[in-house]
Amino acid sequence: MKMPPFSIVDTRPGRRRASARRAGGLLLACGLCFGAAACGSGITASSEPKDAGTDIRPSGSASGGSGGSASGGASSGGSGSGGRGTTGGGSGGTAGRAGAGSGGRVAGSGGASSSGGATGSGGTTGSAAGRGFPDGQPWVAFYGSPMASLDFAKVAATFRIIDIDADPDVGFSPAQITQLRSSGRNRVISYMNVGSCESFRSYYATNPAGHKSCQGSGALTDKYFGFADEMWADLSNAAYQDLIVNYVAPRLAAQGVDGFFLDNMEVVEHGLSPSQGGPCNATCSQGGLDLVWQLRQKFPDKLIVMQNAITKTTREGTTHGVAYPSLLDGVSVESLFANGSRVATDASNLKEVLAWRDLGLQPGGHPFWLGAEDYLGACSAANKATATSISTMSAAMGLSEYVTDMSGQQHAPCFWSDFP
Repeated sequence: MKMPPFSIVDTRPGRRRASARRAGGLLLACGLCFGAAACGSGITASSEPKDAGTDIRPSGSASGGSGGSASGGASSGGSGSGGRGTTGGGSGGTAGRAGAGSGGRVAGSGGASSSGGATGSGGTTGSAAGRGFPDGQPWVAFYGSPMASLDFAKVAATFRIIDIDADPDVGFSPAQITQLRSSGRNRVISYMNVGSCESFRSYYATNPAGHKSCQGSGALTDKYFGFADEMWADLSNAAYQDLIVNYVAPRLAAQGVDGFFLDNMEVVEHGLSPSQGGPCNATCSQGGLDLVWQLRQKFPDKLIVMQNAITKTTREGTTHGVAYPSLLDGVSVESLFANGSRVATDASNLKEVLAWRDLGLQPGGHPFWLGAEDYLGACSAANKATATSISTMSAAMGLSEYVTDMSGQQHAPCFWSDFP
């Protein structure tokens, strides 16, 4: 979900992709994750949500007092029998129906067995990591053209999950993505806007060969509140589904990324009169789930992470006879503990996140990844203690946290370990 500048709205969850990206500046969200045993002063590590509005900054000062230590890391996700991602034999990997348990198997159309076989058509290009995250923390996200000052080696050495905008028009090269992958040690996933479309995308108004553009599809509905260059989409529109699944995603995959980070899927939760625009009726909502199902068929071995959109609409949704959560490798949620000047637990969203954790999914035999992103207004020494406390509490709940400066305004690289 996207958020206007804080001067307009300061209570809604943010969204990490920002209009500043269009100026070519590097937008790097700074990430960290600390061990579950190291709760900072004033923080109670608990698997239950705090009351909404509870200030979770460490006591002692506005900047957070003393934070917890940075030892270890909590596991992300619970146990249980989940959907194991496999590439079955034959061409064209397709998702099988979910069996007993909380997941579903992903296999190629040529083989019912969960082992062996070749990667289905439309799968990876330049990477073959498969389903699930073997190492869920720490993670980082940055968007925009890579600047000369970006230390690729440092990013690759620090973070196990790296989320970038791999759109070829943005500027990342396959060689740079390969460097970030660090010989397969890391997973690099690409931002992909699914629920809305930005006018600066090359496919916004110009029809790609064999496909309709965002405008040409007829799927666009309302302007995105606070962002004049973007419009929500009706995800049940067949031409728009084709654009995303058969044009946008393949060109990202051709860059060599390990998967996709789906943004603005919360449109499926909007209903008919959303305050932020983008009405979405039941047909539109189901169309969003069906679109992700199509994406999974096209890319049976790619990682798929959904940002926000974590209510029962998706968690209990089905598509083509498959439990929707079995199509995913993880979810990420914004502003659980901080959103600029508000440093407090969002109890409602946290409850939804923990419900996903309790599904016990195991894509590819790995714990279902649960990411969290929080905003403190600045990446600075003054905010390090609060960032540490947020990360410690998040890790204790099985989440992989990263804390950054401000939604839509991550203008510079930030490594919290650089601050004293």
